Amino acid sequence: MKTFLTLTSFSPIQKLFSLSQESGRNAAKYFINTYPKYFQKDYAQPHIPCLMPETLEAQIEEASEAALIERIRMRKVKAAVDLYDQLLQAGTSVSLDVTNQLLDLICFCGDHDPTQENVPEQRNEETAKKGRASKASGLLKATWKENNNAGRIFALLSEPNTHSYSALIRGMVKYGAYSKAFSTYTDLLNNRLKADVHTFNALIIAAPEVKEKYNEKWELIVDLLKQMAEQKVKPNLLTLNAVLKALRRCGTLGKSQAFPVISEMKALSIDPSLASYNHLLAIFYKTGAPIQGQTDILQEVMNEVSGKSFTAQDPDDGICISLQRLSGCFCLSFSARFFSLLCMMENIDVMLKWYRDLVPSVYYPSSNVMRDLLQALDTDNRLDLIPQIWKDIKQLGHANRQNLVEELLTLMAREKHNQEVQESFAECALDIKKIYDTGDRGKVLLSWTAGSLIDLISVLLAAHRRQDAWEMLKLFKTHNRVPSEELLNKFLTCVKEAGEVNQAVELVQISAGFCLPETPKLIQRVQQEFELTDLRDLKPSSAHHLCSLLTACSSPLKQH
Repeated sequence: MKTFLTLTSFSPIQKLFSLSQESGRNAAKYFINTYPKYFQKDYAQPHIPCLMPETLEAQIEEASEAALIERIRMRKVKAAVDLYDQLLQAGTSVSLDVTNQLLDLICFCGDHDPTQENVPEQRNEETAKKGRASKASGLLKATWKENNNAGRIFALLSEPNTHSYSALIRGMVKYGAYSKAFSTYTDLLNNRLKADVHTFNALIIAAPEVKEKYNEKWELIVDLLKQMAEQKVKPNLLTLNAVLKALRRCGTLGKSQAFPVISEMKALSIDPSLASYNHLLAIFYKTGAPIQGQTDILQEVMNEVSGKSFTAQDPDDGICISLQRLSGCFCLSFSARFFSLLCMMENIDVMLKWYRDLVPSVYYPSSNVMRDLLQALDTDNRLDLIPQIWKDIKQLGHANRQNLVEELLTLMAREKHNQEVQESFAECALDIKKIYDTGDRGKVLLSWTAGSLIDLISVLLAAHRRQDAWEMLKLFKTHNRVPSEELLNKFLTCVKEAGEVNQAVELVQISAGFCLPETPKLIQRVQQEFELTDLRDLKPSSAHHLCSLLTACSSPLKQH
């Protein structure tokens, strides 16, 4: 079963990666289906049907139940439904077993042929873009429609059995008709039938969608589990995972019930899968949020999965299994919670190794996780890597996160490093300035704060980029922000080293323009630190400004 993602919500690199995957699949399928004669020999042991050419045309032409079965197995939804209708119109009965197979197909695929999704078309670039967008949008908006083929065919059954109801209910849950699924379950009970485990699993997943309060969601789940026991339906691993997935929607109540559920299931000889552990972590830690305490649960999960071999038993196990091949306990889907734990507990070299191996090809960290990474660099005194991390932040689509960018600037501005590092910081700071100015298509992404301006200018001054810093200083007035006393003194020191007396006077004038109480001290510094010959070199306008400032601030200066 495929999981379709919203391409429009991806960062640029996510879109590129996802579209590349889709393009590769489509290209492979195109060649296999266009030139099947080159792919006749099957080397795979065991046989893997999805890697072999599809039989695109039905072999049985006459209208019969055998022809219907063939079309169902080929997953040709429209052809199967049309043939089913033909058989009924011709007075030919279709067995309940085959009808249930057709219901399974329709409820899974949703009234469309899945094979058609992968057939490439000859399209120009504009049409292709529209096609991708409409395809993703259509799949995500697929809903259970009234009087659809599944509902219509189900209504034609004189005596639907448990399988019939199960197919319909699972289809309703899959396509968002949660309340209708529960009413159909009530019909099943009224017809004196018992649900199967697949029906209960679907209803448990739907439970949080039909109730508003956390306790009501959980009460409905408990009621379904009790009904399973009453109907002597034995739960399976998918039941456990359905409950855990539902508990993710139950807030703090989910934390109190998660471990008892796992214990109950273990008592029934149902061991958790990788997806179970992933759901468990999601219950205790909000995805993308910084980890605060409770790392013991993460450690427990790591210890539980470390050294074990898992096989896929749940569709949600898929990504975990693929990552299990990478290394031991790191099979746990490399979620945000797990990566944050790495940032907190592992040394920087180990953490960076996994970061470089898995980002972004397997894992896309959130902005909060990137903040954890910055803090780890700070803890291990590896701030020199910040410019590299900034490039990743841009590629991952997090450059518009104000808190993340401001923290990065603060780390670069906090202390001095060797000249090489300061130069790299300066280039990074100027690149960040572009994000503040305008983003894609001229859209402003971030707002200048006094802190971000102070930090960025400090980084430029530390790299002796005085002229760049001077241009940035003008932004305080432009954006109605006030510079700090520390920054102005730092700037005056750089100006003194360069012997730029006229710029020193301008700096004092800027301070006076903001009516800063520290202006008299800056004037005093100019008088004390610049030689008399330097003051004689003042431009007439600068000399006039200095005299005016001295007159205006004469009283405060006498106090010093």
